[in-house]
Amino acid sequence: MADTQSGNPVVNPNPTPKAAAKEPQAAPKSAQQSAGKTDIWWGLGRRKTSVARVRIKLGEGKMLINKKDLADYFKLEQQRKTVTAPLRLLDTEKKFDVFVNVQGGGTTGQAGAAMLGIARALKNYDESLAQSLRDNGYLTRDGRMVERKKPGQSGARKRYQFSKR
Repeated sequence: MADTQSGNPVVNPNPTPKAAAKEPQAAPKSAQQSAGKTDIWWGLGRRKTSVARVRIKLGEGKMLINKKDLADYFKLEQQRKTVTAPLRLLDTEKKFDVFVNVQGGGTTGQAGAAMLGIARALKNYDESLAQSLRDNGYLTRDGRMVERKKPGQSGARKRYQFSKR
């Protein structure tokens, strides 16, 4: 603002003191020590329209999928075998506790997504396991998706019956 009579800028004679910038406090010593170490490894798996977020940690072999036991969530033996395949390959079924949150799609897609997520989490745990997992196809994302329905047809490929007359 300018003084209306002299044209000089008006300076506030009593400026309010600005709050001193507070420096962030250091983290507690226990948090600093554990910041360098991680005891949980993450993996993300996708299959069709399913997405699985997987956490693994060293433990006694407990496996929870959406807070349910593996056998309670996946009723079919084939789906249970699909999910545990990377662990069985590396013979680490009793070494890790596995926690999976899976959304979307059907049970087969969810099982495939969980398998990929577990394999990626194991790779994050130990990079030397990656070659074995890759050779058996557990680190390859299956990109097949449902083909979209086309206009003027009853499905993606199926067409309405043609009538000549």
